[in-house]
Amino acid sequence: MTTTFPDISINTDRLVLRALEEADAPALAEMMNDELVGAWTAVPQPFTEPAARRWITEYAPAERAAGRGIDLAVTEFLTQRLVGIIQLGKTNWRVRSTELSYIVAPWARGEGYASEAALATAQWLFGDQKFERLELRTAADNTASQQVAQKIGCISEGVLRNACIARTRTEDGSWTELRTDFIVWGLLPEDLDGVADQMAEAGYSSYTDWS
Repeated sequence: MTTTFPDISINTDRLVLRALEEADAPALAEMMNDELVGAWTAVPQPFTEPAARRWITEYAPAERAAGRGIDLAVTEFLTQRLVGIIQLGKTNWRVRSTELSYIVAPWARGEGYASEAALATAQWLFGDQKFERLELRTAADNTASQQVAQKIGCISEGVLRNACIARTRTEDGSWTELRTDFIVWGLLPEDLDGVADQMAEAGYSSYTDWS
């Protein structure tokens, strides 16, 4: 039984999802220093270029080799600019289930990139990798992330109370942690029926290919 993800490239009309490259380090560091990334993720703040390079050259390859998940750079097809990250983690190969998370750079928000990349990843997982479940967890107040989950057809399955650590700025500009709830979302292959057509009608890409 396959227990690692392949070295994959996923294409949509507007995006290419591919392995992270060392040349992505400056853009990745800039993206991770965004206020919303700091608030809703566990990414260390500030996030340096050396940390970005370690992610690209050490952490991401180790996660894929161990079968725990895969990290994909989300780039614009036309400009090749890094606009986001898709991560799969906590993969259970027997159950054929994995957890999806996504980050979009502040300069690329509002374009539908997160939902387009997440949908393409789900289509690849269910179609090519024969997965049976995709799970997302969003902080209770992270409405933007919840909207992405809803757009790609996820079903809200419940709340994990006090399970999420978020961060907020203090008066002196430093970060402080606060505890909140996780909303758990599930996506099954049948949940994708009609989702691509709905996104296409809304003006977002519905074409997905992988190699």
